[in-house]
Amino acid sequence: MLEIFEYFRPSASGWIFMWALLAAAAFMVAVALERTYYIWVRSNINSGRFMAEIRALVKAKKYKEAVAVCDSAKDKALPHVIRSGLKSVVGSNSKNIDFRAIQNSVDEGTLEVIPKLQQRTGFLAMVGNVATLIGLMGTIYGLILAFNAVSEAGYDAAQKSAFLAAGISTAMNTTLLGLAIAVPAITIYTFIHNKTVRIIDEIDEHTVKLINLLTGNQ
Repeated sequence: MLEIFEYFRPSASGWIFMWALLAAAAFMVAVALERTYYIWVRSNINSGRFMAEIRALVKAKKYKEAVAVCDSAKDKALPHVIRSGLKSVVGSNSKNIDFRAIQNSVDEGTLEVIPKLQQRTGFLAMVGNVATLIGLMGTIYGLILAFNAVSEAGYDAAQKSAFLAAGISTAMNTTLLGLAIAVPAITIYTFIHNKTVRIIDEIDEHTVKLINLLTGNQ
């Protein structure tokens, strides 16, 4: 397995494809770590427990306290949107709460959060596709070397066999490395994308419930 590192040497056939794949792998790891931290650590929250506390405060008309609870969650996605809706009713009484003002505030908060949740995640899927294609380019290049070795005149059978083996080895190693990068990239993308969708669904669900609670429709 360690022999694959020999193909990163400039003297090796197809080294440029190996280094291109290494760059793609480094980019994939950087994006995966940043997105994983942002989605699972910075933006994620126990929505059920958080909203139970918010609903209790809203029912008691303690809007400022509810906003303070959202502030304590810092920049997590759901609290940020809920805080936007609650701020529009701070200082209001139950008779003059404007449904449209609350909806506009919630929509504004949602539009601030969703792009941050989704940004750069698509790069993981792109890396998965690009790594596969770079590996395929290396495969084709290796096969070209192999076929040229077989058809080249002036070499004996042993030399042709050596060149053929080198070409096929180049083809297989670039394919292997490309797939070794593409598989985790697409897998990580799927997990992050699904978690992002779940957070957005929670935002939609709980903001509707909050608006209904604030306007007395629940």
